[in-house]
Amino acid sequence: MTGMLKHRRIDWICIAAAAAACIVAAVFLTGEKLGITPVSSAPEYSERLFDDSYVHHIDLRVRDWDAFIKMAPEEEYIECDVRIDGELFPSVGLRAKGNNSLRLVEEYGLERYSLKIEFDHFQDGNTYYGLDKMSLDSSFQDNSYLKNYIAYDMMDFMEVPSPLCSYVWVTVNEEDWGLFLAIEEPEEAFARRNFGNDHGILYKPDYRSLNDENADVALRYIDDNPDSYPGIFENAKFKVSEADQKRMIEALKTLSTGEKLETAVNVDEVLRYFTVQVFVMNWDSYLGHTGHNYFLYEENGILSILPWDYNLAFGTYALGMTDPVKDPNILINYPINTPAEGEVMLNRPLYHNLMKHDEYFARYHSYFDELLSEYFESGRFEAILRKVEKLIAPYVQKDPTAFCSFDDHQLAVDTLERVCLHRAQSIRGQLDGEIPATIRGQQENPDAKVDASEIQLTDLGDFEDLESAKDKQDAAMHRIRN
Repeated sequence: MTGMLKHRRIDWICIAAAAAACIVAAVFLTGEKLGITPVSSAPEYSERLFDDSYVHHIDLRVRDWDAFIKMAPEEEYIECDVRIDGELFPSVGLRAKGNNSLRLVEEYGLERYSLKIEFDHFQDGNTYYGLDKMSLDSSFQDNSYLKNYIAYDMMDFMEVPSPLCSYVWVTVNEEDWGLFLAIEEPEEAFARRNFGNDHGILYKPDYRSLNDENADVALRYIDDNPDSYPGIFENAKFKVSEADQKRMIEALKTLSTGEKLETAVNVDEVLRYFTVQVFVMNWDSYLGHTGHNYFLYEENGILSILPWDYNLAFGTYALGMTDPVKDPNILINYPINTPAEGEVMLNRPLYHNLMKHDEYFARYHSYFDELLSEYFESGRFEAILRKVEKLIAPYVQKDPTAFCSFDDHQLAVDTLERVCLHRAQSIRGQLDGEIPATIRGQQENPDAKVDASEIQLTDLGDFEDLESAKDKQDAAMHRIRN
């Protein structure tokens, strides 16, 4: 009798376990639409919109596109419907985005702005298969359409948490608008995908004015008062508690000392980030005068820096400067050991204080060797570049709002390839000691460089392109109005 009772209980236990398993399976299968992402699993949106093997289609259903374009510089959200690959997502937020690009598009009387789509702006819980926010990059000053894509691919190759991206053909009320790059915005969905459900805090530090000191954006310790760090805490992506603020400030304090850095910094990941950041010569960044265009991630008092915004990378930020350096021999050979002028370097402790340690400095060089040998010298880079070029070529050719002609696009792709291969050759020479790896060393040995004089960096995108794009963009606007 006792044996029979045990047997019956086992049956009921098995039935209950099977039912529980079915419930768990159902949650995992449908969880993405509910915004639930299991740790270490790819969210459904990554396999849909961010499948970069083909060009997707996004139709923006906007009641008055003309009014939207006129108010675009205000960066205010409007409510609209969005159809992605034929599937309708109603009541999402849409606004223009950008900084320098936003100002210049307006200044030149153009209409092709980069855009942000926030699925849950007007309806809480509204997502695209778990994705809460994305941007549509317009390829401003990027005739290749490839700068952001390649930079994020390099970051991903170096195992730095990076936004997903894919190309999309954008229409407005079913009228052609152009080829854009859809980019996953680092917010809640990004944090869950990369760091799990129990993730830390994301920030996008930014300056208030370039005339301010912006010490907090440079990640310098100021004092223990959270009010001293508005550039960080006012740009948090999630609600920040006093405990969160205290952990951040303590991490910055440790960073400022230059000692026991692994208790405050994800050193290995940060070194890999700077390897790519320095390779792509992006001075509209933490290592540049502005000191912004990055995301900061903090978890358990440990800081990581994450990539963002590369349309002015590969030496072309000089195009936006008052007194620009245009010599490709200087830019493409820019030294990896002092990738910014001394005043900037001393005020960027996340780079400067790490590089004071011989162990970290050697690891930084080893990551350059890995990037060169496995990404560039292996032929991987050229294969990716040409594969994507072939994929997007028909769309660039018919892009009604493009900033450049198709011939200029092809020239820009070829130029980007030459820029990267020359840059790889120069850095290899710097690692081997054949080319000076500091600003002073290159000034003292001006001939010890890779000859890049054949390269015209303006072929990647210049202000002349903005002047010639107005008629095309006006015509596209006219078709949408009518």
